[in-house]
Amino acid sequence: MYKTQHKHTNQLIHESSPYLLQHAHNPVNWYSWGHEALEKAKKENKLIIVSIGYAACHWCHVMEHESFEDENVAVFMNEHFVSIKVDREERPDIDQVYMNAVQLMTGRGGWPLNCITLPDGRPIYGGTYFPSTQWLDVLSQILNFVKQFPDKTESQASSLTKNLQTNELVISGSPVQEFMMNDLDTIVSKWKNQMDYINGGQNGSPKFPLPVGDMFLLQYHAITGDPEVLTAVNLSLTKMANGGIYDQIGGGFSRYSTDEKWKVPHFEKMLYDNAQLVSLYSMAYQQTKEAKYKVIVEDTLEFVQRELSRAEGGFYSSIDADSEGVEGKFYVWTYKELIDILGNQANLFIDYFNITENGNWEDGNNILFTSENSTSLSKKYNITTVELNEKLSVSKQTLLKFRNKRIHPGLDDKILTSWNGLMIKAFADAYRVFNKPLYLEIATKNADFILDKLKTSENKLHRNFNNGKASINGFLDDYAFVIEAFISLYKATFDEKWLSKAMNLTHYSLSHFYDSNSGMFYYTSDLDPALIARKMELSDNVIPSSNSTMAKNLFQLGHYFYKDDFIEKTKIMLSNVKQNIMDIGIYGSNWDILMLWCAVEPFEVAIIGDNCEILRKDIESHFLPNIILSGGSFEARLPILEGKYVENETLIYICKNKTCFQPIDNVNKALEIMKRLLNN
Repeated sequence: MYKTQHKHTNQLIHESSPYLLQHAHNPVNWYSWGHEALEKAKKENKLIIVSIGYAACHWCHVMEHESFEDENVAVFMNEHFVSIKVDREERPDIDQVYMNAVQLMTGRGGWPLNCITLPDGRPIYGGTYFPSTQWLDVLSQILNFVKQFPDKTESQASSLTKNLQTNELVISGSPVQEFMMNDLDTIVSKWKNQMDYINGGQNGSPKFPLPVGDMFLLQYHAITGDPEVLTAVNLSLTKMANGGIYDQIGGGFSRYSTDEKWKVPHFEKMLYDNAQLVSLYSMAYQQTKEAKYKVIVEDTLEFVQRELSRAEGGFYSSIDADSEGVEGKFYVWTYKELIDILGNQANLFIDYFNITENGNWEDGNNILFTSENSTSLSKKYNITTVELNEKLSVSKQTLLKFRNKRIHPGLDDKILTSWNGLMIKAFADAYRVFNKPLYLEIATKNADFILDKLKTSENKLHRNFNNGKASINGFLDDYAFVIEAFISLYKATFDEKWLSKAMNLTHYSLSHFYDSNSGMFYYTSDLDPALIARKMELSDNVIPSSNSTMAKNLFQLGHYFYKDDFIEKTKIMLSNVKQNIMDIGIYGSNWDILMLWCAVEPFEVAIIGDNCEILRKDIESHFLPNIILSGGSFEARLPILEGKYVENETLIYICKNKTCFQPIDNVNKALEIMKRLLNN
């Protein structure tokens, strides 16, 4: 068999990360993060280049091609530096430290991230993407500065490292505070000023989906009845579903939109975005019964099964923005292509998806997006809206088959535990709302995959699975999102196995990540080699923070197992960040959900009896964010279910603050009771 001969091969050839392997044949003598590279820097007294990115990152590819594949640049880097490549998705702990450093130095961050450090790893300079014309100049200037001003360099490194070690770190715990609806009203009032009431999402561009923010607003609306926030969420979800950020042919969402109208995506598709958006659209359907949301969930999960699923279990990480070196090439269409492929069905499709002869994007290409013009188009083509949707569906299938013959974007096939937790939860959430057995089957299969391949008998999780091997000690988000997924699986099945597994992982997290002085969790385990700073992840972003997720997990498990110490820990954690989240709007959304649970004590709803599954499905057809749902038959062993089984009956118990009301056998009556109590 013919084998490609490479002029250069560096240390990354031994790695499993697709991102690191992309750089294995650069002329730069890259190392992965580890003892060998760090010792080399100290022994040779060389500065370190820590270059961080990920497989689906477009500008990472650009900088690689411009600089890291350049022989002259490589000669300079190899002579004067030890160069370390980091996959930020495999090693988010390293990314946190050096991203924080660059943000402190420059006020901004992003990927590719390039940070220059002293031989001991303390940062002295950094930035993101550097054009090829600047990269060598930057490196030369840094070398000259360090040689000319060693004392200033040392002072700068020491000061920056000290800031890194205390930045976003809770030093000692706050006294437990009160959490009131007035606090949440204040948060939402400030937040409303940042909302885009025309295009949805937050004001300005680029626009990132921030699913946990909309999840909070849906729950806030359910408690308060505030119509403005529900309108804002529906606007955002509709605009995203209609926009180019959503793959109108194959399903699934791109990472973000470069414009304020959700039209032009940055075409990479990330597992974590699609997982959270499935949970969000499922939740929104549960509340509004908007048929479009159901279609989005179904098509997105079909995309995940088709393109991001490993047959033996596990979900892949991402799909690149680029194919054949061109961003978005796989997804866009020329006018002529659509005419040739769709024939007499083309005009309807062209009208519906805003296609123009000269292209609605770059170089004569078109991005598919819709303006929700079904009624006018039905009249124009003299067909019903049902017929219109059927014709569009046929055209989409035709185009999907054609598109699959194109050269596909690159797939990052590593399996990350934390992101898999999010997607397992997404399938479980979708099952709970839409009652499709396949969704539960997939959620359960992949949860078992984590238990089998990524968890040890001591309840330690690995971060990564690739090429048949688990690697890297897990971080806090790996535990937080898997625990959260197992809790959702319990709600979907009433199988206590999942709560038992969640509790085991929680105890492990408390043993190896918890800081008893502050009441918070470190991001890294106490078993990991120390970096220059041990960080706590506090703010929510496109992915909720691991601390806010762990706090919510403790709250729910505390109710299921009647562990008051868990709920006390939750309230300490929330007290620690309360003042901050009052001011940061959407970036405290997951904490806001927890504050809502604390401000309005949830109902403990238990369904006990042989027909519990029937009543569970009935309950799940309603949007009830303020309940802790449990259930089972006579075999139930959870403390929350003790003493509640009555032979030959299936009863619903509604409890609050460990006080239960008279059991009933009717879901509608249960809903009436909770509504009455909530309004009192």
